[in-house]
Amino acid sequence: MNLNLSGHHLEITPAIRDYVISKLDRVTRHFDHVIDVNVVLSVDKLQQKIDVNVHLRGKDIHVEATDEDMYAAIDALADKLDRQVLKYKEKFQERRHDGGIKHQQLGEMAEEE
Repeated sequence: MNLNLSGHHLEITPAIRDYVISKLDRVTRHFDHVIDVNVVLSVDKLQQKIDVNVHLRGKDIHVEATDEDMYAAIDALADKLDRQVLKYKEKFQERRHDGGIKHQQLGEMAEEE
C-alpha cells in the first residue's frame, strides 16, 4: 500500500502521522487489495478537515470528515472509510462467488443432457 500524506495550511506532526497510519491499518486489515491511499489534512479557521482517496482494484473510494478537533475528524473518517471498504468487499466477494455458482450450474445442466 502506497501512502501519501499531505497537509494544507497545516504542518503534519509525527504524532498525527502515526495516528493516521494506525487508523488506516484497520482498512488494510479488512481488505488487502488496497493499492494507493492519498490523505489530505487541512485547516479552515476552526474546522479541521481530512480527505482520503483510496484506490482499490476496480474502484476508487473518496471519504471526507470535518470536526473542530483533528483527532476526532480522523476517527470519524476511519469509521466512514471502514464501512465503505467493507461494503465494497462484500459486493466484490458476492460477484466472485456468484460467478462460480453459475459455472457449476451450467456444467450440471450440460451433464444432464
